[in-house]
Amino acid sequence: MSAVPQLPAANDPDSLETQEWLDALEAVLEREGPERAHFLLEKLIDKARRSGAYIPFSPNTAYINTIPPHMEERSPGDVTLEERIRSICRWNAMVLVAGANKNDDELGGHIATFASVGTLFGTGQQHFWHAPHDGHGGDLIYFQGHSSPGVYARSLMEGRLSQEKLFNFRREVDGKGVSSYPHPWLMPDYWQFPTVSMGLGPIQAIYMARYLKYLEARDLAQTGNRKVWVFCGDGEMDEPESLGAIGLASREKLDNLIFIVNCNLQRLDGPVRGNGKIIQELEGEFRGAGWNVIKVIWGSYWDPLLARDKEGRLLRIMEETVDGEYQNYKANDGAFVRKNFFGKDPKVLEMVSRMSDEDIWRLNRGGHDPHKVYSAYSAATKHKGQPTVILAKTIKGFGMGKQGQAKNPTHQLKKIDTATIKEMRDQFNIPIPDDKLDQLPFYIPPADAPEMKYLHERRQALGGYLPQRRQKADQVPAVPSLSIFEQVLKGSGEGREISTTMAFVRALTALIRDKEIGKRIVPIVPDEARTFGMEGMFRQLAIYSSEGQKYEPVDRDQVMYYREDKAGQILEEGINEAGSFSSWIAAATSYSHSNLPMVPFFIFYSMFGMQRVGDLVWAAGDQRARGFLLGATAGRTTLNGEGLQHEDGHSHVLSSVVPNCISYDPTFGYEVAVIIQDGLRRMVAEQEDVFYYITLMNENYQHPAMPAGAEQAILKGMYLFREGSKKKLRVQLLGSGTILREVIAAGELLEADWGVAADIWSATSMTELRRDGLAAERWNMLHPEVKPRVPYVSQCLEKRTGPIVAATDYLKTFSEQIRPFVPKGRVYKVLGTDGYGRSDSRAKLRRFFEVDRYYVTVAALTALVESGEIKAKLVSDAIGKYGLDPEKPNPVTV
Repeated sequence: MSAVPQLPAANDPDSLETQEWLDALEAVLEREGPERAHFLLEKLIDKARRSGAYIPFSPNTAYINTIPPHMEERSPGDVTLEERIRSICRWNAMVLVAGANKNDDELGGHIATFASVGTLFGTGQQHFWHAPHDGHGGDLIYFQGHSSPGVYARSLMEGRLSQEKLFNFRREVDGKGVSSYPHPWLMPDYWQFPTVSMGLGPIQAIYMARYLKYLEARDLAQTGNRKVWVFCGDGEMDEPESLGAIGLASREKLDNLIFIVNCNLQRLDGPVRGNGKIIQELEGEFRGAGWNVIKVIWGSYWDPLLARDKEGRLLRIMEETVDGEYQNYKANDGAFVRKNFFGKDPKVLEMVSRMSDEDIWRLNRGGHDPHKVYSAYSAATKHKGQPTVILAKTIKGFGMGKQGQAKNPTHQLKKIDTATIKEMRDQFNIPIPDDKLDQLPFYIPPADAPEMKYLHERRQALGGYLPQRRQKADQVPAVPSLSIFEQVLKGSGEGREISTTMAFVRALTALIRDKEIGKRIVPIVPDEARTFGMEGMFRQLAIYSSEGQKYEPVDRDQVMYYREDKAGQILEEGINEAGSFSSWIAAATSYSHSNLPMVPFFIFYSMFGMQRVGDLVWAAGDQRARGFLLGATAGRTTLNGEGLQHEDGHSHVLSSVVPNCISYDPTFGYEVAVIIQDGLRRMVAEQEDVFYYITLMNENYQHPAMPAGAEQAILKGMYLFREGSKKKLRVQLLGSGTILREVIAAGELLEADWGVAADIWSATSMTELRRDGLAAERWNMLHPEVKPRVPYVSQCLEKRTGPIVAATDYLKTFSEQIRPFVPKGRVYKVLGTDGYGRSDSRAKLRRFFEVDRYYVTVAALTALVESGEIKAKLVSDAIGKYGLDPEKPNPVTV
């Protein structure tokens, strides 16, 4: 009666009773369905536990396909034509990489990943992945990065990429080739998401799926029919970012999210889990986190064998065989599999006695079976209330013959020998004669070939071709003028002290109230809103929650109570900078993936920004993100009391390496306002592919009104804040952030104590000054016979006399950026906060790091000595006068 596979009863003291229970379960399944069976099983387990029985939890199911054959949804496609398309793509992907490496340029490339994922990609392209079109915003596909050759190969068949482009794979400098991996910066109309820095695709995709739900909840876009498909390698899942946010996906019920883990059992050097089973391990991780898990392990040729396995002996071998063995089987042949797999049990060996070695070799893995893959995809797209992960078992280097299939070095294989090329040619039925094989030609069928017609028909039915990327939004909201920040521009008022963080919050509040752009603002905080003075927005805007607010907050009687709402505007991500930044990327690229420009403001502890999620920042630049990053509580001596792990003195050095990141370290509220307004102009109105990093401080002081006409100089990176007296001795003092105030005070000391006039410059962006200088320097080198361009730093300083001193709350490297552009012959001194932070008062910290007003004064006097304008004794006098210890340890060393 029973069709349920039975494991051998070697450890069963009463097999008859066991069979009775199994028969009873099968009767329930047949008559009342799986839901009733599940209910009864849960009741039995609950009863046993309540009675004191120890029943260990196991999130794993048997090592077979999740969807049994009788419940599979069969593919409606033309299986023969689809197989033909996959074969051609596999061939052309091989040619792409092998051809690029025929000479000695060592360009590299990877064939084996696409060889394993080809069926998974092809099934999506033929039946599931929608391009943007009327009524559908388009599905978002995070392609597995190393599989890019196969994606290009399909686009070659579609006529979207030329043979010349593909012949120039990894030759991009002349603009004739295609990029190594998915890079929107390099192919802005093609790739959407950079995924080859492993682990970043999965975490970004989770927050992207949640962001699509957010857009719909706020009635900004209809996203209910869109899916986010994420392809990962099984080895990639060891990256903390890959699994770090899967709990959020289930908690938020992201049924628009589908992970496909390409379980080819190999990473770059060897097996992923040679002594275990990566599929079972991942099943436990995802099921435990609340995901819908679909395992696609065995292909259709295994179905008859499993159906005959009444005693469960084959299943037992499947369960006990480890991944290192499974890899070895596919690196050998059918005879090897017969002996080493089926031969583990004489009765199982008898099961395949009538099968030839070729028949055994033909037993396919689930990830290479289009019917199994289609059924899994269909089930995933229809599943509600949970994200889905498909664990598809494949072969790395599938079809690459004895040289490459399932071999440990296959990931690095890029030069293919003639025997393997012939083997692949024959396996994939590519009509290229032997005498042409050494030329490694692409193969494209005639335009009227059935497979070519089918290829285009399927993509037209799904709205167009993928991948594709929108470079500019069709419409943008109006950007308000600078006057919207009037409250900030006029200063804090006599005797009123605020921080630049508070000035930013006022500017943000003004933007949110704007009728045009207000609803496009996305405030993002990682559980620090109260630290940054943003709690007033809780009640005003509400925190987005897919479930609303099922409780009454403890502070409900307060004006600024903690409010969650299904249509909330704020994204409060918890103590999770990587997740918060992923949300920021989703919003910052909304103009592209959803044709809806949004303006995300992500405010965070500056120390836990660039340093903590630097790889995501680089990815954001790659995908042309547009938005604001606010490094709050910035400055190594400004965040007093928190100590070494919190005090940031280098985030501006880190941000400076991202080419399209525009960085500023403002001191006053009006500088913050000018920078934000110009950022909106560039990113929203002009749709320029840049993003901004602005540091904010928590130190309160009086803010002056904006000097007339200072806007452009603020944006360029420096402006004259205060002119010194007319004294003969003169210095130029530069400062940024809160240390500008120490510089201002030093100017007063120099005047009062030493008779030295000081011009004070607010250096809002050392990084922008450096970029301007480098651009001028490069232009001059390449245009030797025309009037040279003058860097902006030089323009500002060359008409003013005296040595130059720069002091900031960051590493000296930050201010050293502009040294090449200081006018020739002028002494340039730099003060900074090199070393580890520590807890103390701001005054003590600035004295310790040698950036307070007294050290600035001594540095200025030293510069005058080096310029030959005063005697060294004056410096000694100043050191004594201000109580500086010449023998104190260098801050870097303690």
